[in-house]
Amino acid sequence: MSGDTATPVALITGATGGIGSAVARRLHREGMRVVLTSSSSRTQGERLAKTLAPNASYVQGDLTDPADARKLVRAALSQFGRLDLLVNNAAAFAHIPHTDLAAATPEVWRRLLDVNVIGVWCTIEAARVALEDSCGHIVNITSLAGVRPMGASIPYAVSKAALGHMTPLLAKALGPSVRVNAIAPGFVATDRTSGWSEVLASVESSAPLRRAGTPEDIADAVVALHSATYVTGQTLAVDGGLSLL
Repeated sequence: MSGDTATPVALITGATGGIGSAVARRLHREGMRVVLTSSSSRTQGERLAKTLAPNASYVQGDLTDPADARKLVRAALSQFGRLDLLVNNAAAFAHIPHTDLAAATPEVWRRLLDVNVIGVWCTIEAARVALEDSCGHIVNITSLAGVRPMGASIPYAVSKAALGHMTPLLAKALGPSVRVNAIAPGFVATDRTSGWSEVLASVESSAPLRRAGTPEDIADAVVALHSATYVTGQTLAVDGGLSLL
């Protein structure tokens, strides 16, 4: 265990993707120690942790497995001695036209709900005691698709809506010792969305801020919510104003 037991510690799931890595870097710049996790991309995760060393570590795990979720939390406590912030960013994704009901098979539904809802639940349950000890904070990364009837697929949108509703329920259940909030990104330019030129053009022409979001925009929002210590049970839309349309 690190000899420093005072500096806050954040655990970020899905930390090797565009948003997750931006959140990790930003929290690190804010002075936090960070534990990075992903179910794959181990090499990428270890490389990112190395660039943030010595105040970072990487642990691979499948968050839909309660034993793995507990392993990740134990790793954070073993490495750094505490846990103050859990950012649930890991997510499964499916791009299916909403009218193509046949393509949204039960297997697709189960995979997305397993990762985007049950995996988050497993991680929160595993981290609960450590977060209570630190009067910590949970930030769930949902989606504008979970708030408005839109998104890459109906199963994805429904899974994010479930996570959005889980947020205030947990805020009531875990208060006053743990705060729980969510961020609902709109269209964010990442490797995953790099081929969505038509969607990007629509966002740039119609969103009040006339641009797509960046992973750094979401990282800024995580920091802002974490510092707003009288806020719990809320979902912050970070969407350039798309939800106003």
